[in-house]
Amino acid sequence: MGKILKKITNTQLAIPLFALFLVVVFNLIRDIDFFSISVVRNNFGHLVLSGNIISILHGASELVVLAIAMTLITSSTKGQDISVGALAAIAGSVFVRVLRGNEITLPIILLGFLAACIVAILFALFTGSLVAFFDIQPMIASLILFTAGRPIAYWINGGATPNVESPLLNYIGSFIPGIPIPSPILIAIVFGILVSLALRFTNLGLYTQTVGINERAARLNGINPVFIKLMSFVILGVCVAIAGSINVCRIGLINHETILLDIEMDAILAVAIGGNALSGGKFKLAGSVIGAYIIQALTITLYAMKVSSTAVKAYKAIVIIAIVVIGSPVVQQYALQLRDRLLKKPVKVMENN
Repeated sequence: MGKILKKITNTQLAIPLFALFLVVVFNLIRDIDFFSISVVRNNFGHLVLSGNIISILHGASELVVLAIAMTLITSSTKGQDISVGALAAIAGSVFVRVLRGNEITLPIILLGFLAACIVAILFALFTGSLVAFFDIQPMIASLILFTAGRPIAYWINGGATPNVESPLLNYIGSFIPGIPIPSPILIAIVFGILVSLALRFTNLGLYTQTVGINERAARLNGINPVFIKLMSFVILGVCVAIAGSINVCRIGLINHETILLDIEMDAILAVAIGGNALSGGKFKLAGSVIGAYIIQALTITLYAMKVSSTAVKAYKAIVIIAIVVIGSPVVQQYALQLRDRLLKKPVKVMENN
């Protein structure tokens, strides 16, 4: 038992798993029906899964994708990009612009997504260039697009908030007929698996962590820190395009002022709750993904408790502060010392007769 506890507490996933455990226990005590899942018919007459668990997984889809990008940015640049919400607004606006200029078919949707990816990558590389070439802190460099991104999104669609309607878009943002699981959940899972495989079977993950831990040592070992940082921002561009496109398909319009508003803060918190150091270096994508679901679970829990939408952010902040403090190095060190004292085997003293 002691070895199992020591193994769990030594892993980087200890913090997110402990936070998830607290959320689950709280909801079990508060209302055991919180975890019930039922099969219902949606507005189109299709059988789909419904319940708080589905709402958490569905609602966190965009956040999961952005948390993956934020993890790589944090690891390689030792900072955070606070413009991801604004970039998602730009990508979503480009996506809508392409859709509204043509009859909405599957090839047009793919073309719109490709255009959104290209534009988002270009804007992300603008921030990445400031970070990689001029050694500007990511949070400072991303302030430019954080401020100007949503006005740019507003300009792309001529100052309007256009609607887009198509059964194909409903399939992406809601349910595919015959599949009871919301499509955004499947998209987030597939994307997470692809990124994990890319990091596992290439040197990108290792190089990203190496640059974050010690950039000078990485350069001496033949790793190009500038290239690695720019690659992180390229992945960020793809992620914001996916998140923006999912959100457009989910609600059927683009509103540059409200699309994924404040999601950059949740993405940063997901990285922190996931046990990843915000100072860069070693990371666990799984931790950030769990952190994203924890944040969404907190939101759904508060709504289930009839907390007003205006007060949800305040309650979330209190809980998240507690989780982050628990995961701080000082508290972790104290917890490890306490664990070692509790698991220390008593020494038997032999008496001489």
